[in-house]
Amino acid sequence: MISIREQNYGLDVALFNEFTLADFKLFEEALLKRVQEQGRPDLLLDLSELVDFTLDMAFEELRFMRAHEGDYGRLAIVVSDVWIKLAAHLSGLLAATHARYFDSVEAAQAWLAAPTPEAA
Repeated sequence: MISIREQNYGLDVALFNEFTLADFKLFEEALLKRVQEQGRPDLLLDLSELVDFTLDMAFEELRFMRAHEGDYGRLAIVVSDVWIKLAAHLSGLLAATHARYFDSVEAAQAWLAAPTPEAA
């Protein structure tokens, strides 16, 4: 299951239980819409409640992120499970995504809400 909320900096995306291809398609639509509205939105991915993901979703995620890696800005990932963190890290390596990991949503939101060095 997926929850997507628009924020000033971009999108907050929370994943619960199993992340499926249908969930990822919703994420794709929301991100592309936000790119049209905002340019390069920042993303917060809350994986703290994620238990599992489907293989078809993982392949689609790699394809989409490689095709759109220049379309979004900073990526904050909230994760507690070591295996989910490893999977997220490996996915980032394969897609050349540079993410920052956080233990809480609040810390991730504070980082994304702060001005970027380029904007200063």
